[in-house]
Amino acid sequence: MWFLMLGVLGVLLKYFEVGFVATLSWWIVLIPFGLAMAWWAWADASGYTKRKAMEREERRKQERIDRQRSQMGMLSSRSKGRRRPSR
Repeated sequence: MWFLMLGVLGVLLKYFEVGFVATLSWWIVLIPFGLAMAWWAWADASGYTKRKAMEREERRKQERIDRQRSQMGMLSSRSKGRRRPSR
């Protein structure tokens, strides 16, 4: 995402001829888009994206369970701040 934002900023600065970016070649300004594509390809191929999504869902599930137990009075005062260890 950072590469994408950097690329958009670079294109805007180049298009409106602001600062030193106006003197750079378009190829240099467009490099962050290529890096973003490479990052997304790697993240999808390596399973990084799926793993992060699963971790986020597991965290939300555990927070929901803890919240429901707390509302029912089933969560002891000793374990309120504790979370289940991740695998």
